[in-house]
Amino acid sequence: MFENLGKFIVRRSKVVLLLFVLMTLFAGGVGSLVFGTLDSGGYSDKNSESAKATEYIINKFNVQEPIVTLVVDSTIGVNDPGVATKAAALEQEILNVQGVSKTFSYWSTGGASTMRSTDGKAGFILVYADLKADDWDGFQSLGNSIQSRFDGKYKGLDVYAGGAGVITHAINHKIEKDLLLAEFIAIPLTFLLLLFVFGAMVASAMPLFVGVSAILGSFLLIFLISQFTSVSVFALNLITGLGLGLGIDYALLMVNRFREELHHGKSVEDSVVITVATAGKTVFYSGLTVLVTMASMLFFPLDFLKSFGYAGIAVISMAIIGAVCALPALLALLGEKVDKGVVRRSAITPKEDGRWAQTARTVMRRPIPVVVAAVTILGIMALPVLNIAFAQIDSRVLPATDRAAISSQVIETRFDGLVGSPIEVVVPNGVGQESEISSFLNRVKNVDGIVRVGAIETYGRDIRVQVISSIASRSTASERVIHEIRALDKPSGTLIGGSAADFTDSQDGIASKLPFALGWIALTVLILIFIFTGSIILPFKAIILNALSLCATLGVITWIFIDGHLKWLVGDFTVTGTLDTGSVILVAVVVFGLSMDYELFLLSRIREEHLSGKSNVESVAVGLQRSARIITAAALLLAAVFATFVTSGVTSIKMLGFGVALAVLLDATLVRALLVPALMRLFGERNWWAPEWMQRFTLKH
Repeated sequence: MFENLGKFIVRRSKVVLLLFVLMTLFAGGVGSLVFGTLDSGGYSDKNSESAKATEYIINKFNVQEPIVTLVVDSTIGVNDPGVATKAAALEQEILNVQGVSKTFSYWSTGGASTMRSTDGKAGFILVYADLKADDWDGFQSLGNSIQSRFDGKYKGLDVYAGGAGVITHAINHKIEKDLLLAEFIAIPLTFLLLLFVFGAMVASAMPLFVGVSAILGSFLLIFLISQFTSVSVFALNLITGLGLGLGIDYALLMVNRFREELHHGKSVEDSVVITVATAGKTVFYSGLTVLVTMASMLFFPLDFLKSFGYAGIAVISMAIIGAVCALPALLALLGEKVDKGVVRRSAITPKEDGRWAQTARTVMRRPIPVVVAAVTILGIMALPVLNIAFAQIDSRVLPATDRAAISSQVIETRFDGLVGSPIEVVVPNGVGQESEISSFLNRVKNVDGIVRVGAIETYGRDIRVQVISSIASRSTASERVIHEIRALDKPSGTLIGGSAADFTDSQDGIASKLPFALGWIALTVLILIFIFTGSIILPFKAIILNALSLCATLGVITWIFIDGHLKWLVGDFTVTGTLDTGSVILVAVVVFGLSMDYELFLLSRIREEHLSGKSNVESVAVGLQRSARIITAAALLLAAVFATFVTSGVTSIKMLGFGVALAVLLDATLVRALLVPALMRLFGERNWWAPEWMQRFTLKH
């Protein structure tokens, strides 16, 4: 199939390339509309108990959570007449801000104790707006407007702006700025590295050709998907990173094979056909393994995580099409001009036998000590993962000097309970069950972390009670509080909602779907690698090695971002004792997928050499010599791209960049260069064994 595709591309190279360029331009034009269709939410499980409680509160009770929580701080006390007058004037100015529907404050509510700090010197102003619960753009806009106008000094008072709107805007705005900086560093750095690896100006442009077309094509696909479901704006970051990364990977493999055939005396046409039939086939199947791995994100109930699944499927599909169809057409037209603009001649003609082959032979002479040493190193790196703990993004991912982070810290340390984000108890048709409800609320008071239980509020036949906790809503401790409350005997139909319950349901939803996602990855990857290699052993070996590499990466991430080490390397951040669940899942899935990418790059070449008649040892040595350079170069380039994310001031983005960079380097060196050849030597010819009845389902090379 791939040989016939190569022949077709050679015959119709101009038409194929022209159609691809026109489709890419069309995709870029229409796909640019995607920027107005994405949202910055998607962190909630829409089918959870907390979601039902929120729906009741908004639709039945016509009550909303505050968009902004302001702390008004004085040096003489909130009850001073002068302070009260200034606070009232501030509240009136806030009411005049476009989008604000109402406000409540310590002063306008007659001195409610729940809205006063424990030292009596600060009070709350809660700001509301008539926005839908999922209107994150509206939240951000209003939060930014109020923070920019009122945060700071006001008539001698200190004003701190916090709450969902302010924090969401602060995090998203910081990420946008940091990613621009990262791209400003990554793009020229990547081009310089490409020049070093390819050794020629023309060849160095090939990854950008594949990567940019994949990114633009993905924008169109995500735009179409966003017309039917919610897609997170952060999906665009993954598209950009993966598009460039896979463009590098696939172009390296294709161009390297094309050059290899040219330098063996083949014609341009034959070189293109062979490249598509060999490297093109590898790109297709390796891309397919990354695609099915990214598709596992669709199992999770959060739109935020599903968005990365959509983005991954889109950009991988586009990268495969660009590398297997458009790039060969371009190579057919360029021919030997692919080597024009030489900057490093030794990179143009790779050695047939070199240090990678010598490394493989050395490893295969002592496979057992190598395996023991490598696994021990990975095991030591993985040990800290035993201390891993999960939470979700809150203001602490921001730099400690950020005003939103400072405001959140003031609220947490100076107020007795989180009044702005209460636990909501909703009892539909609860009228007539007041005695049962009161009994339940008395038990709630005894739950560790609860500081206050509000009065029973009646809305028609429904009942609502606000419960104030002293524990941050998006933390592991808040999960315990919600689970304890839900475990109490309570009136039938009672719903527990609020920020803490929303966080708990999101975490529980992820945990409940994780086995299905892992099962999907394991099953599909096993099948695909078996089809590609015709081996029973190699698919299991690949999954085990990738799991070891991933555990080592997560262990180092835990050691750094939970235990607080190596700040001199990754930059300063607030140690919270937890990692963001979504970011960890994203790192794990991307790393596992890219590791499989490199695994198939290597196995493909080893398999090809073995089928040509070489012994197991020689096929591994030659296969490693001809592919390890590509794998290492691709890993170095991809690591450089993601390492620039470490410059971010947002902890989750910093962790993503460091985690992916470390993982791909670890995988391309310790795993591919040492463990793979050592294990291939130990298993010998059994590497390629499969029962005869299964062999008919394998790919014919």
